[in-house]
Amino acid sequence: MRVLAAMSGGVDSAVAAALAVEAGHDVVGVHMALSRNRNQFRTGSRGCCSIEDASDARRAADIIGIPYYVWDLSEQFEQTVVADFLSEYAAGRTPNPCVRCNEHIKFEALLDKATALGFDAVATGHYARVEMVEREDGTVVRELHRSPNTAKDQAYVLAVMGQERLARSIFPLGGFSSKDEVRALAAERGLSVSNKPDSYDICFVADGDTQGFLRERLGEQPGDIVDTEGNVLGQHSGAYSYTVGQRKGLGIDRPATDGRPRYVLSVEPAKGQVIVGPAELLSVNLIECDQVNWYADDIAAAALSTAAFGQVQVRAHGEAVEAAVTAGTDGTLSARLTDTTLRGVAPGQSLVFYDGTRVLAQGTVTSSRREA
Repeated sequence: MRVLAAMSGGVDSAVAAALAVEAGHDVVGVHMALSRNRNQFRTGSRGCCSIEDASDARRAADIIGIPYYVWDLSEQFEQTVVADFLSEYAAGRTPNPCVRCNEHIKFEALLDKATALGFDAVATGHYARVEMVEREDGTVVRELHRSPNTAKDQAYVLAVMGQERLARSIFPLGGFSSKDEVRALAAERGLSVSNKPDSYDICFVADGDTQGFLRERLGEQPGDIVDTEGNVLGQHSGAYSYTVGQRKGLGIDRPATDGRPRYVLSVEPAKGQVIVGPAELLSVNLIECDQVNWYADDIAAAALSTAAFGQVQVRAHGEAVEAAVTAGTDGTLSARLTDTTLRGVAPGQSLVFYDGTRVLAQGTVTSSRREA
C-alpha cells in the first residue's frame, strides 16, 4: 500500500513510520505545520508541532530513508480546532482539543488530502489497535480497540474519527504494551528522537496558561459567581475561565455556611454566571450526548430497542464505569451509570462507550444529571 506517515517529530510517529516501511509499504513522511507562531520552539513550548519538531521529523525520515514533506495546515487548524476551543469555552462547555484535532486535522484534512494524492492509508503513532473481525454472516468489519499500553492508550481520543476514516488508518504501535519498547526500537534504528520527552498540554497554548489564552482571545466578560439559590458570592472577569468540577481559584471571599469547599457546578455565559456549590451536587449518573459515531451497527440497533451494556469513559485517562446505553432515533445517546456516579462531567466532553477493549460508540456530552 501507499502510506502517508504523519510525523510529529516525536518518537512514536517516527517508529510508526519505520514499522510501516518494514511492513513493506511504500511510505512518504509528512509533518503537519499547525502553529502560526513561526518562533515557537520547544524551549518556550510544551506542546507539539514546533519548528524544532519539524526538524526532528526530517532527521527521522532521512534515517528511515523515506521522502519527507511539510504541509502547512495552520489555517485549517485555526479555523477548526482553535475556533472550536474558543467557541466551546465561550458557550460554557469544556472541549478536548486533542479530540477535535484528530477529527478535523489528522483524520479529515490530512487523510482527505492523502486520499486525493493517491495514498491508500495514513499511519500515525497513536496507541490503539484495529482488529479485523469476521461476523457470523461472513462479513469482515474493522473494530477499534484499546492499546495494551494502558498508560498511553489513545482509543478515547481516536473514537471521534468514525468507521469510514478508520478504514484508511494504520496504527503500527497498537500492539506495544509500553513506551519503553517503542523507545528501544527507535534506538535500535538510530533515531535520535529515542529519548525525546513526550509533548503535553495544549499545543497552541505555548506557555500552558489556558486562562490567559482565553482572556486574550475572548476579552473580559465580567459577571457574578452565585450559589444554587442565586446569592451573589463574588465576581469573575469571564465565565469561560471556569470548568465544571473546579475548586481552586474561584475568587470567593465568603466561606460556605457549613465550612465545606465549593465547586463549580455549571457555567452559564448567557447570564454571565458561574454557579458553585457542594461536591455532592457534582455527582451524576445520567449522561446525554449528540454527534454520535457508532462503531458497531449491531450494538446500535440493540440500544435503539432497549439498552446495550458496557463501560463509558468521559476523560482521556479517566476511569471507565459500567453503564446501560440507549440510542435515540435522532442520533443522540444516553448513558445511565449502573453502579456508580461520576463527578464533574461537563458539556463538550467526549464520551466513549466500550465493550471491554472494543470501542462501540463516541458522542459529545450535551448534559448530565443525577437521577434516583
